[in-house]
Amino acid sequence: MNALTAAAAEPGSSGGGGPLAVFEWLGTHFIGLFEEAGRQFTDLVTGILPTLIVLLTAMYALTSAIGEQRVTRAVRWSARWRFTRYTVMPIVSVLMLTNPICFSFGRFLPERYKPAFYDSTVSFVHPVTPFFPYANASELFVWLGVASGVQKLGVSTVPLGLRYLLVGIAVILLRGIVTEIITQIMIKRTGRTEEFRRFDEEFSSAPVAGLAKEH
Repeated sequence: MNALTAAAAEPGSSGGGGPLAVFEWLGTHFIGLFEEAGRQFTDLVTGILPTLIVLLTAMYALTSAIGEQRVTRAVRWSARWRFTRYTVMPIVSVLMLTNPICFSFGRFLPERYKPAFYDSTVSFVHPVTPFFPYANASELFVWLGVASGVQKLGVSTVPLGLRYLLVGIAVILLRGIVTEIITQIMIKRTGRTEEFRRFDEEFSSAPVAGLAKEH
């Protein structure tokens, strides 16, 4: 209460102290909070929002031009090998489907690989934002917070964004491989080897899982 009284007595306050001045100070700063929020909203609408809409439209146009079936075949192809499974597959899924629908591409993988694919993909939804902010627009504030310091220095954020993206690709590959190994160990330790072998057979026989026969 003493702190509020002292704040109320700051220059610009007409109360000159006392309980009334405290409420005057609270009222002034309460509406000020919403005024600042309104200014931030206006900056977003006139700044990043048009870029997000244009990028998203361009990506949808590209997907339509390539063809959804060809994109799906490319994802299924990338699921064959460990290297592409945790690099190409997460990148394509995040760029094409955005967060959180990108995780649905896990249906192209056997059960034993799905935890690693999720770990790899969820780790890429932030490094992708510097150049493709539409892919994870709801969490764009993470990248904007990182880049704001560089912008205040008057330096281009492109080099930082490129390094952020490249390190992210290296991280998702590493996380995918490590999680896949951990999953295999846990399957053996919990005695579920036979159960997952049955899952693999069901996946191979499913119409969408033709790639499983090529493992």
